[in-house]
Amino acid sequence: MYGTIARFRVRPDVDKEEFKRKMDSFDSSNIPGWIADYIFQTDTDSDVFYLAAIFKDRESYQANADDPAQHERYLIFRSFLADDPEWNDGAIISATGPGAK
Repeated sequence: MYGTIARFRVRPDVDKEEFKRKMDSFDSSNIPGWIADYIFQTDTDSDVFYLAAIFKDRESYQANADDPAQHERYLIFRSFLADDPEWNDGAIISATGPGAK
């Protein structure tokens, strides 16, 4: 598996429920190799979030990154943010738990 972890800050004026609804709406996207996205809101600062996006492999991750439809989804995501996200791409080397593959 392969993916990214991003740290980002939403603008202070953003309605967090609207942000969540918009991010959840991407669930209907048909993205080959996409396994899941998880967005964490931190307890220490409600405007700071982490996103974990998980793909079957690096190739499907890169194909999605190069897809114009993903760029459109990114522009919607970015419209909620105070500044650019900090992206950290890499291989998932361990997955544990009942739902892990």
